Amino acid sequence: MIKNKIATKIKFNNKITISNSSKVFIVAEISGNHSGNIKNILRSIDNIKASGADAIKIQSYEPHTITLNSKKKYFYINDKSIWKGKYLYDLYNSAYTPFAWHKKIFSYAQKKKLFCFSSPFDLSSLKLLEKLKCPVYKIASPEIQDLELIGAVAKTKKPIIISTGVASHNDIMLALKECLNNNNKKIILLNCISSYPAQINELNLNHINKLKQYCPIVGYSDHSIGKIASISSVAMGAKVIEKHFILNKKIKSADEKFSILSDDFFDFVKNIRTTEKMLGKIEVDKKKILKMKLTTVTRSLFYKRDLNKNQKIIRSDLASVRPGIGISPQKLKKIIGKRLKKNVKKHTPVQEKDF
Repeated sequence: MIKNKIATKIKFNNKITISNSSKVFIVAEISGNHSGNIKNILRSIDNIKASGADAIKIQSYEPHTITLNSKKKYFYINDKSIWKGKYLYDLYNSAYTPFAWHKKIFSYAQKKKLFCFSSPFDLSSLKLLEKLKCPVYKIASPEIQDLELIGAVAKTKKPIIISTGVASHNDIMLALKECLNNNNKKIILLNCISSYPAQINELNLNHINKLKQYCPIVGYSDHSIGKIASISSVAMGAKVIEKHFILNKKIKSADEKFSILSDDFFDFVKNIRTTEKMLGKIEVDKKKILKMKLTTVTRSLFYKRDLNKNQKIIRSDLASVRPGIGISPQKLKKIIGKRLKKNVKKHTPVQEKDF
């Protein structure tokens, strides 16, 4: 199985290691949510850090590196997405994060001690990101078929997060093999639906379980409206969550409809952390929990009447009732027939020392 060749623990830096026992790695995706103003990205970094999220991610492309400046019908968006009616070049021209901004973005994030990484969309953007010492790379869903790009990313020997929003079984296998053939097994697959925004009936969160057959560590890239899909994915084992972040309602962006506002991102992070605590562990010491908090809802043996020293216990002497502060009813048969070492009072718990 190809899964056995892929890492079960992936080190992002000296402080962050991702595994199925680590906390969820929460990524705030900026994408084009900056309205062409780098100050909006820098302010976003401040708020993302304050929210408790683990990282900011940007997208590294310029219009000419991702499509052609053509008005031919092939480049016209005529689907059911929120971008219908636009040409690809115009869409990306309104949303791209200029290469000239990248150095300042990475530097500012480092200053604020916020993990920063990016999605390269071609070899030129990868070259730029390598110069900036980008620590992790994300392959966007459509780029899963660009094996040249994936191979080049794999050769950096850095962790690779791959979205599967448009991927078939064959696409996933080819991408994984390309990474492994370049001696890179630090791979995380993200469940994703490349629908913008993704509708509830399109999400198919159960597909996360399918991805676990390919890769030990999986996550979720969320293009739906709201928070529920991401939080539900955590309950299904997603260890990386990527959600689009937008600073405020004044920013107009191609991705604003499925992005979470800055103020709401605090609750988003909090809800994920709460979900993690709720999930807890597979093995649970319930008796320890109850002993600490809820002894009144468990059962134990109590004396139904006053009894004298040396008296032999019979079934009618005992009651199995709440609270659970005495001997467990599981020991009922062992108690019957024993003789008391001392006098006992009715409505008191049965204790081992009584016999």
